[in-house]
Amino acid sequence: MLYYLLGIRSDKELLSHPKLGASWEGYVIEEALRAAEPEEYYFWGTHGGAEIGLLLSKDGKMVGVECKRVDAPKLTPSMRAAPSDLGLEKIVVVNPGERRYALAARVEALPLSLVARDDSLWR
Repeated sequence: MLYYLLGIRSDKELLSHPKLGASWEGYVIEEALRAAEPEEYYFWGTHGGAEIGLLLSKDGKMVGVECKRVDAPKLTPSMRAAPSDLGLEKIVVVNPGERRYALAARVEALPLSLVARDDSLWR
């Protein structure tokens, strides 16, 4: 409905629209919260600009979730620092791609299609 209200009528218009990233992030966060059923969840950001879009806490574990609307997400400085700085088990970078793979130690790319399956966010 958002895309209709924004006047987006084709895939080409959607892929070049400035609201695509924000709408993707909102959708991924909704799906991650539904799938993970966390006890608590947060946004993390610093005055210096580092941020992780969603932190999930459950059973004493904390996982970071980043949302990137690109098929091949790249590692950011925030993703490098957050696992050790925040004591995260890992960070998953949810994207529209088709496969799961490591970006770095404790940072992995995860297709949106796997978010709701087999506790993908927690394993």
